[in-house]
Amino acid sequence: MSDDPVPSAALGLGLAAVGRPAYITVGRDGDLGDPGDRTIDAMRARSHELLDAAWQLGIRYVDAARSYGHAEEFLGAWLRLHPDRAAELTIGSKWGYAYVGDWRMDAAVHERKEHSVEMFRRQWPETLAALGRAPDYYLVHSVTPESPALADADLLEELRGLVDTGVRVGLSTSGPH
Repeated sequence: MSDDPVPSAALGLGLAAVGRPAYITVGRDGDLGDPGDRTIDAMRARSHELLDAAWQLGIRYVDAARSYGHAEEFLGAWLRLHPDRAAELTIGSKWGYAYVGDWRMDAAVHERKEHSVEMFRRQWPETLAALGRAPDYYLVHSVTPESPALADADLLEELRGLVDTGVRVGLSTSGPH
């Protein structure tokens, strides 16, 4: 067995669990510590530690989403600290859910799903601002059979526009159907 890091195509790092203080993750308290200590600054620092460790292991794909709280912002801040790494990193992000938990562990609702063209038009500039660049992949987040995304002509035209700029567009799915 080689001592070389795992090839970047084999693994990626997802930032869902560190982009907001409460995410459905098994063992979250063991990994992230006391919920009362999960400030934005603490979670940004944890994200940067994870990104540094992933980089050292050869991981070159990072996943974020608008619904992952401050994940895109944390990744963008890390990229600004390491501009030399940006060209080697592939970034995927997703739109279609808004994080509405307001950094509260006890929020009744943490995210709201909306696959409208209006949501896309609102979230794309937010993604660009947070990351400081366009992601390489931009996915419609958790498409289900009920989602209007794939039948919305205006939205599909907007997504074609992204493709024309070099961004790869796709979708993620959720649910059994």
